[in-house]
Amino acid sequence: MVSVLPVVPGFHPDPSVCRVNDDYYLVCSSFEYFPGIPLFHSRDLLHWTQIGNVLDRPEQLRLPVDMTSSGGVYAPTLRHHDGRFWLIVTNCAEGAGNFIVTAADPTGPWSAPTWLPGIPGIDPDLAWDEDGTCWCTFAGVGQIPIDPYTGRVLGEQRGLWSGAPGARAPEAPHLYHIGDHWYLLIAEGGTERGHGISIARGPGPTGPFEPCPDNPILTHRGTDHPVQNTGHGDLVQAADGSWWLVFLGVRPHGGTPGWHVMGRETFLAPVTWTEDGWPTVGDIVSPADATAADAPFRDDFDLPELHPSWISVRDRSTEHCSTKERSGSLTLRARGSSLDEPDAVFIGRRQQHPACHASALVDAGQGVGGLAVRLDEQHHYGIETDGTQARVISRVGSVRAVVATLPVPAGPTVLGVRVSGPPAPHDPRTGPDVVSLGVERPDGAFSVLATLDGRYLSTEVAGGFTGRVIGPYAARGTVHVDWFGYEPLPG
Repeated sequence: MVSVLPVVPGFHPDPSVCRVNDDYYLVCSSFEYFPGIPLFHSRDLLHWTQIGNVLDRPEQLRLPVDMTSSGGVYAPTLRHHDGRFWLIVTNCAEGAGNFIVTAADPTGPWSAPTWLPGIPGIDPDLAWDEDGTCWCTFAGVGQIPIDPYTGRVLGEQRGLWSGAPGARAPEAPHLYHIGDHWYLLIAEGGTERGHGISIARGPGPTGPFEPCPDNPILTHRGTDHPVQNTGHGDLVQAADGSWWLVFLGVRPHGGTPGWHVMGRETFLAPVTWTEDGWPTVGDIVSPADATAADAPFRDDFDLPELHPSWISVRDRSTEHCSTKERSGSLTLRARGSSLDEPDAVFIGRRQQHPACHASALVDAGQGVGGLAVRLDEQHHYGIETDGTQARVISRVGSVRAVVATLPVPAGPTVLGVRVSGPPAPHDPRTGPDVVSLGVERPDGAFSVLATLDGRYLSTEVAGGFTGRVIGPYAARGTVHVDWFGYEPLPG
């Protein structure tokens, strides 16, 4: 069977896309990680390169230490209007809300937030009509006209259309003026196996909206398709006039009930229009050749600024994370005592392949630290060292255990994490994969200390909206990381 692949693999959910001439730009949710909202560029919708993060300054994004994992930044909408890029998004941290940031150039700088205290809920969208009125539509599905420059509400809230009768969680609305109609695209059914996308249309941005007779126009519920949970989409017209849909989905693996570990990913499908003016979504289109995400990644930390793919938990202060303290190294200075703490000092990259290997040269002569696969504070595996001993740490729910230990020579140690397929793939009880943690010997061989079941680092076990992130951390004192490498593996 031919693999069905995402165009932006790994934990990149809730995609929103816009086109400017021959260039496409795409953003995704980032939840409890900083910097927030990864930003990608493409010329063909299939091959995407990360060019930055929209919320890359503390004054744009504050995520409190006591905020729960899978809180934070939800469901951005990206649009280009009147010569500027506009992004509207929700910060679900307590006391926050919806706000807008803008930029003349997508690579930044993006503005400070313009807050929208009159806009409730999550998943906000922006659309402008011919008179210049800006309509903000949000999960529920409700709508309010606003002044996007000041955040001022210009009218009363109105309900629009809430999808199929009885369908739960009408959310992720996007409003488009296409031809003679205004189309309202929404997600419904929840972001789990029942997820789907439906559409309605009306004569104006406020409706009234009539539903498409073939709703949902996209869902994989109740099928054996390798991509499940499909929903939360955004339409874009290509320069050649063709139409496309970006949307989220997951790739469950293992036996029953199936587990997805990389989070919700971004997929692409073509859209055609019927004679009656309704969209029809085609089969998922996968990149036929290598993408930027498929290339091995190595960071020697020689540059003053980190690559935009690095993310940290809730914040990234220079006091606790720096490439300037020791030349050619990443310096991490612990705040708590382990990855179990909400203020853990951890920096990682999203796992983007079902099989992969990550390694790092860690100098923990002044502390304790290592390399971890993180889903949240209560679900992570790590291999750490204090400069004389390596040990594997497992945290699953309320249980934390030292699984294995191994003496290592004094000095920097190469620690490794390898993710591979399950040993018994045809057993209906098997998990999605296994995670092996160990030490790389001077000859380059990988000496495994422990191999752990990957299902415990999955969304189906841990809950939430994120996916695995792999990278170095400091548990105590100061830890230096000379280099980090990540490469996809066959399988």
